[in-house]
Amino acid sequence: MTVLGSNHARIAELEEQLAARDALIVELRAKVAKLTARVAELEAKLGMNSANSSKPPSSDGPEVQRKRKEPTGRKRGGQPGHKGHTRELLPIEQVDVVVPLVPKQCRWCSKPLNGEDASPLRHQVIEVPPIRPVVTEYQCHELTCEACGRATRAELPPGVPEGAFGPRLMSMVAICTGKYRMPKRITQELLSDFLGAELALGSVPRIAQKVSQALAVPVEQARAFVRLGFRPF
Repeated sequence: MTVLGSNHARIAELEEQLAARDALIVELRAKVAKLTARVAELEAKLGMNSANSSKPPSSDGPEVQRKRKEPTGRKRGGQPGHKGHTRELLPIEQVDVVVPLVPKQCRWCSKPLNGEDASPLRHQVIEVPPIRPVVTEYQCHELTCEACGRATRAELPPGVPEGAFGPRLMSMVAICTGKYRMPKRITQELLSDFLGAELALGSVPRIAQKVSQALAVPVEQARAFVRLGFRPF
């Protein structure tokens, strides 16, 4: 190989090395920029507290110094002219039980009281009634025919499920596991604690699957109406 040819090969080799180095530099610069942005993000998060972000004061560390509020001279609680936030009373026709409380004697002098209050102070208490499952036992009797000697057992009435759980209980299981994403064990405990309904752990997914299968047809029908642009009016 001549000297000129050797120089050309060396130059090509150096150019190839330079190109590789330039590509590596570009890659390293991109990584540095990415890491710099990540460090800035983490530093910003470390500096967050209830004063400069939406974090609650309970999440602040001991290094956060809160400013003491200057006394305003106003009393605690709602200020004069401020409209309070109170629960709206239900209309009287939606109240289940009304308990009239009429004083019998004067609180101050103990004399008997007479008359009626046209606008008594109304105080409503909303309560959940005691809940216990309603268990219905169907006793399917079997009788033997005197003519042919064969036995006939009574069948369950229409609408009675073949399983041990009714449609409302099954719907609750499906809502807990589907809509509210509750684990099957939590669903089992909730039904036991609040309803007194005891279910085996394996019954929870089986019930949810059965409800899902029962709803498959109406759900698909609803989707078809939506796809066709169905309007009820």
